Amino acid sequence: MSNAIRKPAEGSWRETVKIIAQALVIALIVRTFFYQPFNIPSGSMKDTLLVGDYLFVSKLSYGYGEHSFPFALIPFKGRIFGSPPKRGDVVVFKLPRDPSLHYVKRLIGLPGDHIEVRKGIVYINGQAAQQTPAGTYAGPEEHQAKPRFTETLPGGVKHFVLHWQGPAELDDIRPLDVPPHSYFMMGDNRDDSIDSRVPAWQRGVGFVPEENLIGRAEIIFFSAAIDDPGAFRWSAPWTWPFDIRWTRFFTLIR
Repeated sequence: MSNAIRKPAEGSWRETVKIIAQALVIALIVRTFFYQPFNIPSGSMKDTLLVGDYLFVSKLSYGYGEHSFPFALIPFKGRIFGSPPKRGDVVVFKLPRDPSLHYVKRLIGLPGDHIEVRKGIVYINGQAAQQTPAGTYAGPEEHQAKPRFTETLPGGVKHFVLHWQGPAELDDIRPLDVPPHSYFMMGDNRDDSIDSRVPAWQRGVGFVPEENLIGRAEIIFFSAAIDDPGAFRWSAPWTWPFDIRWTRFFTLIR
């Protein structure tokens, strides 16, 4: 019986490199054309999305625009190969005044809509988006429980919003008409969201052009209960059971 050590088959390292390269190409294609991961760094969409949530965004939902591809390598106006977003969608988009930043908000106003906010109630084309009490939200980062309401948009889409019942800075905004090929976005945490209620020239969001849309937020695939979502302690697995929000895994975003 021979005790000689068998050398690896010639070319096996080449096969390994080939497999890794193929996997990277597939991942790049999926990220560019189908699903892109994002994490939530702020509380403007509570309690639909929490700080530390990681989600997949469907880029195919709305087709492709100027900002759909890395580094805007394929610039063009408008969108191709997609359907228009719907009122009530949770949308990831590039901030119009600074395209290096990604924002996530709920789409409230469609092109041509007449939008007004009075005492915290949104009016769309003269119709109130009614709010009914739905308990409170009391996350670990809150000093006290915050009132939660179910908001019903024209067309029947329902979702939770948070806001104090007392007057707030953005509870009243003048009537606005959404321009063609643009959208009006709002955060679900109404007292703590810089969104389309604040114009771009005041360091807000303003109207969002259709070419700035990245895609529709679809599903939460991971969530960690930490202040800084980029600081999850991957190197300390013994902390994971305490940091990870297990119940939020694979939660559909509505």
